[in-house]
Order: sequence, then C-alpha cells, then structure tokens
Amino acid sequence: MGSNSSRIGDLPKNEYLKKLSGTESVSENDPFWNQLLSFSFPAPTSSELKLLEEATISVCRSLVENNPRTGNLGALIKVFLSRTKELKLSAECQNHIFIWQTHNALFIICCLLKVFISEMSEEELQLHFTYEEKSPGSYSSDSEDLLEELLCCLMQLITDIPLLDITYEISVEAISTMVVFLSYQLFHKEVLRQSISHKYLMRGPCLPYTSKLVKTLLYNFIRQEKPPPPGAHVFPQQSDGGGLLYGLASGVARLWTVFTLGGVGSKAATPPELSSPLANQSLLLLLVLANLTDAPDAPNPYRQAIMSFKNTQDSSPFPSSIPHTFQINFNSLYTALCEQQTSDQATLLLYTLLHQNSNIRTYMLARTDMENLVLPILEILYHVEERNSHHVYMALIILLILTEDDGFNRSIHEVILKNITWYSERVLTEISLGSLLILVVIRTIQYNMTRTRDKYLHTNCLAALANMSAQFRSLHQYAAQRIISYTCRHLRRYVYVLDKLYFPHSHCSTLQHCFSTLSDNGEELLSLTCSHILRSYASSLFSLLSKKHNKVLEQATQSLRGSLSSNDVPLPDYAQDLNVIEEVIRMMLEIINSCLTNSLHHNPNLVYALLYKRDLFEQFRTHPSFQDIMQNIDLVITFFSSRLLQAGAELSVERVLEIIKQGVVALPKDRLKKFPELKFKYVEEEQPEEFFIPYVWSLVYNSAVGLYWNPQDIQLFTMDSD
Repeated sequence: MGSNSSRIGDLPKNEYLKKLSGTESVSENDPFWNQLLSFSFPAPTSSELKLLEEATISVCRSLVENNPRTGNLGALIKVFLSRTKELKLSAECQNHIFIWQTHNALFIICCLLKVFISEMSEEELQLHFTYEEKSPGSYSSDSEDLLEELLCCLMQLITDIPLLDITYEISVEAISTMVVFLSYQLFHKEVLRQSISHKYLMRGPCLPYTSKLVKTLLYNFIRQEKPPPPGAHVFPQQSDGGGLLYGLASGVARLWTVFTLGGVGSKAATPPELSSPLANQSLLLLLVLANLTDAPDAPNPYRQAIMSFKNTQDSSPFPSSIPHTFQINFNSLYTALCEQQTSDQATLLLYTLLHQNSNIRTYMLARTDMENLVLPILEILYHVEERNSHHVYMALIILLILTEDDGFNRSIHEVILKNITWYSERVLTEISLGSLLILVVIRTIQYNMTRTRDKYLHTNCLAALANMSAQFRSLHQYAAQRIISYTCRHLRRYVYVLDKLYFPHSHCSTLQHCFSTLSDNGEELLSLTCSHILRSYASSLFSLLSKKHNKVLEQATQSLRGSLSSNDVPLPDYAQDLNVIEEVIRMMLEIINSCLTNSLHHNPNLVYALLYKRDLFEQFRTHPSFQDIMQNIDLVITFFSSRLLQAGAELSVERVLEIIKQGVVALPKDRLKKFPELKFKYVEEEQPEEFFIPYVWSLVYNSAVGLYWNPQDIQLFTMDSD
C-alpha cells in the first residue's frame, strides 16, 4: 500500500495492492510482504467502512481474475500461517512489530474473504485457495488444504495466544475472520444445512479445538476486557494526523483499531462505542457456531459443548458418552449474564444456556439472588415498545423456562424490592419480585393485544402466569388489582364482540324491546343488543347459548362474512378476535382459580379485588365456555360477599381485608373443586433453525465490530425485520 495514499478511496490505486492483485506472481519469501504488511491508518468512520468495502471489491475483482495464474492469495495465506507459528513466542517477547504485521496480514485476508464470499460460491472460493504459481489455471490436487489450515490456525490463535494489550486486536480480527468464513448464510434465503466451512468445523483437524474454542469465547464474554488505551497497542499514536503510513522506519505506525467503528448501512443511527469489542465479537461467533445445523452423520459439536459443560466446582466425572466437555466458573458466567442483558445477543445466550444446559439451569435456579437475573429480563419486557420482537420473545421464553420450577415460583415472592425506578405506571416503594413479574407480564399481554396481536406472545405470557399461579403468595394490592382488572377488561371486550356479531345492525339503546323470537339454537334474538341482555338477562342468554354455542358463533360469523364478501371487505377485527379473547378469558379465570384453590389464605388482596368486580364475574357464572372454571370463583365471591353483608355497610378497606382474612380460615377447603395443576413447559418448535439462524445473523449484521455487508446483497432476512 503506497506511502502516498491518504484516503481509503485511493486503495485501488495503491501500488502494493495492485501488485498483490496483479498479473505478477509473488513468492512467499519476497520482501514485498514486509512492505505490504507495514501499514496503518486512522480508524475509519462507519461511512468510511462502506468505502473500504467498495475499494476492496475493486482489488478483489482484479485478484479473482489473476489469482488462478499467480496464486498470490495462497501466498498471502501461507505468509500469515508461517507467522502465526511464532505468534505466541512474539507475544511473550513483546515483539510488537511482528504481531503488528501479522495482524495486518489477517486484516487483508479478512477483507478479501468477505468480498469473495459475497460474490462467489464456496466451491469457487475453495478453488482459489488451491491455485499456485504454475501454468495458467493449474493447481495442485495433492497440495495442502489451505482453507482448512487457515480455519484451524484461527482457532489456535483464538484459544492459545495470551490476551495482552499487543494481542487484543489480532484476537478480535481472528474471531471476525471466522465469522466471515461462515457468512455464506447471509447470501442464501434458505438455511444452509451442508457447506464446506461446516464440514471443516465439524470434523478433521479443527474438531479437537471445539471445547477449547467454546470455552475461550465464553471467557471472553465473561471478562468483558476493554481494548487497550490509545497508544498502548503497539506503537505511539501519530501526532500529525497523517493518513496512511508505510514502512517500519517511520516508527509511528499503528494498528487499525477496527473496534471503534460505528454501525452498518441499514442502521438509523450510529450505536455507542462498545465497551468490549472482543466480548461482543466472541459472543456473536459463539451464537453462530451453536446454531449451525447438524451434519448428516454427526450432531453439531459446538452445540454439544454448550449443552454439556459444567461448573468448575463440580468434581463429578464427565460421562464418557458426552464429547467436547469442559468446565467453567458458573458464578462468573452468571454475573456476566446478569450485567449484559441489555443486548439481544446476551439474552439469546442466556436462553440457549437455560434451555440446553441442565447444569446451568440447575445452578441458576438454586441461586439466592435471582432478582439480579430476573429484573433485567423484566425491564426488557417493560420497554417492549423499544425492543425488537425477537428480543422480547427470548426474554419471555426465559421467564417461561424459569417458571417451570416450583422452587423459583415460591422464592420470587420472598424477595422484596424497593423503589423500582423504571416502572412508571405507579410508584412501587416496596413490592415482591413475584408481584412485579406479574405486573410486567400482564402489561406485556395488554400491549400485545392492543398493538402487535401476536398469538405466540400472549400464549407464552399466559403460560408463565399459569405456571406461577399455584404459588402466588402475598400479592401486592396493585398486582392483585391488575390480575382482576385485566380479566374484566376482556370480559367486557367479549360482551362487545358478541354484541357486534349477533346484532351488527342493531341501534337499540333501551330495554323496551324484549325477546320477539327465541328459537332453540338462538339464531333469532331480534331488536335487542347483547350489552343490555348481559346487564339484565345474562343467565337467560348464556343458558340459551349453551345449547349450541359454537354453532351460533360459527353461523353468526359466516353470516357476517357473507354480508361483507360482496364488497370485498375483510372480516372485522372484532370477529377475528372472538376466539382469542375467549382463550385469554379462559386462561385468566384458570389462573385466578388456581390461586384461590391452592393459596387462598396467602392472598387477601386478590379476594378483595375479586369482590370489588364481583358484578361482572357473576354475569358469566352460567356461560358455557367458562361455567366449570367459574364454580370456585363464584363460591368465593358468594361466601365472602355474605360475610361482608353481615358486617354491615360503610366498611373501610382495612376492615374488609380483616374480614377476608378471618373468612379464609372459616371457608371449608373441600368445598373448592380440584382442577388439574396448571403447568406449561417450553418446547422448541420443529426446525428451530428456521427462526434462530436468521435471528443470529441479523445480530451479526447489526452488531459485529468492523464488519460491513452491503444490505442489498443480504438474502437471509429483510432489512426491516432485523
């Protein structure tokens, strides 16, 4: 790269790059390599990173054309491979210049590979690694596999080179290059299930590094090592603000600090500088490796390693049947996970570990400071408007996995929190972690039902609440109120939808009209709105509907759809919502029933809230869809209403709660009907890779340090779904 170059845009004219990509072969021992690799220039901005990509494309196209005759790409790879053999010793001896040049070699390789991969098939890429300096287009069939050797070398570099100030950048670059190696997935709409890079990583000389690589990447995430301060990398910083400098004689060359780069093309704004580029890049590579599809004849070894590693405190032997095992400090890992949940990738790692590694799950559930983990997850859900849907899904599924454990469900009500500043709906000076969890989950359901209408999301929210319901303890009055008020909200919504379905054209506003016709199937309820019927004749209506409830709904919906079809108007939202609303009501009633049946004496605030809204619940006691689950709720309402009536009028809140607490003791438990325990277990859907692989690569695309891909080339996901 010529000494006169001062801008990235000048790179295609650079004499050293022109020689590398030109028609002249350069042997591995040529002094040219020392000249090529002795460069540095200031850290580019995000816009300059895009310019670098464009400049690299020009150089790469020339190299693609000439490399079959020159073999210069292979020569560059061999120069790098020969240098890495001395890298560990150079780090120990503080040989700054050697490490600097080796980093630059890897940086050039990474830039070239990224363009090669975006513009050619894996087979073509592999062919370019085999070209040597021979007759045009020839290559040695018995030569070493440079592509595989380079991958193994990168794994060695990541795992074996000590992390020092002078090796920080080359460690980041090695991880980035591995990410680039696997980036073929970005340019395919379908999930890649077999590829050359997969084959190299899952068998052969790379396979023995599996557990060591996973362990190193995890430790990089745990440590969150910050980059060395400016001037501490290899050489002092330039003082004259000059551009590109070449030649060792200057003595002021510096590394390209790729970790200070901004965002990629599709981002609306440049993100804040990462505190630990090495940790971020390590986590992204770990997630990519963990989500590789299994080989036809062998499972993904990196996923196996993630599934089986143990705590350093665990002295039990590893089963001989489990490969790629290792040990890591669970306490340090837990702390890092708690601290890093603001990022999508850290939440995805937490989900992966909880779901796939039983050792981690058991350890976390036994912690006595679970609030450190749960609170960041709740904050993600609380700020659902600011998060992408995938991040919200992962946070919610983490809660669902945790609530599968009864011990967790009990313990969260024993943890008392003070002054939750990010919860703005109400000042919470003191509340249990369990009650806060309930508030946030109900808020998430409500947001989903009014905005995104995602059935998957609200189903998992309700499942988490259902798992907890039998262990509800000492619910905060606001949490109890929200459980009941949210149920009532949907009861009213249900009434409204029924009104619209049965009487889409009715404008009746009084009760002066009565039943004119009442057939067995309830199809004719003329000149009367459901809302008025519910207020005055709820029992009659639900008795009627119970005969052929589903048929009535089906016919009403079909009739409505038929009346609209001529104008090509879609079915109204309220008609589509009916089944969803009914499912939500059913689940909320089951959650209330589960609490009343299993822990009535622990929850006077829930009974209070239920009595406050008893009029609405009483209207649904004979509803055919809810009649069974309403039995216990109706019994509790009737029992405590009677005791309050006996106590007289004008009762204070404190007096009502006192009567409720006394009544709990007097209520015979055998009068409450037993229902099967509410328990839901998270199970990944078939072919989870169809969800996770695009998600992981969208994180790489948006969050990887110093890597830019042209958004127009991306096929795996659309830009607006990142």
